[in-house]
This record gives sequence, structure tokens and C-alpha cells, in this order.
Amino acid sequence: MREEGVPDTVDDRLAARLGTLRTEHGWSLDELSRRAGVSRSTLSRLERGELSPTTATLGRLCTVYGRTMSRLLMEVEAEPPRLVPAARQPVWRDEEAGFVRRSVSPPHPGLRAEVVESTLDAGAGIAYADAPVPGVEQHVWVLEGTLGITVDDALHTLREGDCLRFRLRGPSHFHCPGPERVRYALMIVLP
Repeated sequence: MREEGVPDTVDDRLAARLGTLRTEHGWSLDELSRRAGVSRSTLSRLERGELSPTTATLGRLCTVYGRTMSRLLMEVEAEPPRLVPAARQPVWRDEEAGFVRRSVSPPHPGLRAEVVESTLDAGAGIAYADAPVPGVEQHVWVLEGTLGITVDDALHTLREGDCLRFRLRGPSHFHCPGPERVRYALMIVLP
């Protein structure tokens, strides 16, 4: 049974958390807009739950707030259990970008690592303007398909079974050249 006034979907809880983060920082919508490069009206609609953020927008907000996307999404979930059955792993979709993200091992404030499973449709790409947490370590393991990753101005092409490890300090870009979608595991280790 849903308690009155308590958001009940991930999108509702995410909208509420984004509003709380802005308030905690003491920023107006105009100030956040300037820092994140996202329009004031879009930010307002996101915080009211009228709009679901795109991956790019959420990435910009995570950078401004100094959080990984997983950490932000974890903050809108209940305390994660030790065992997370596949059917209960939180899934977030950006249909417009052709991106699906499953938190296989939801992050926890006391832990530094997490595992995420992602898929990108053929031809889709996700660009992150900056590292959400400078120096975060990432391991990308391709499970199916082909994935192009640009990090530190170098393009890496990974095929099924390949793994790339790097520390992220700036922009990055993930792209699926096709012809099929790519499915990959991302291991994130906070510095």
C-alpha cells in the first residue's frame, strides 16, 4: 500500500531526489541551469516529475552533484538487500537514446564498487560531458556485440569477451556500431 504523498515509482523518486539535491546545494533553478548546461524549464519539469531525464541530462546532473549515475539511482531506491534476484534489479531506460541500464549489484553508501549491465541499440551512442567522480575506475566487459568507447581522446573497439579498464577524468563516449545491439557489463569502483 502506497503512503499518501510518498513517490511510488523510480521516476517519481528520482524527480524528488533531484529537487532535494538542488535545495541541499542552495542553488536556484537558474544556478543549476548554468552549472549543468540544461535549460531552467527542463530542470523544473524534471523536478516536478513531468519529464523523465535523458541519459545525457542525467549524466550532466550527476557531474554537477559529484555522483555516479548508479549512486544517484541508488539514492532513490530502498536500502539494497545482499541478494538481488534478477527480477528485482532496478532497470532504467532511455528509449530515445536506445539505452537500457540494469543495476546488477545496486551501490551502497558503505561500498566502493558496483556492477551494471547495459545495452545500447545498434547505431546508438551515449556521450558523457565529464566524469561524475574524477578518477572513478571503470571496467567494461562486452558480453554480446561490439562497443566503441572513447576515453582520453582514444577510441577503443571492444568485441564479445573483450574488457577495457580505465580511470575516468574527463568526457567519454559509448557507441554501438552494430549491426546488432551491444550488451556489456560495467564495473564501477570509486576512488
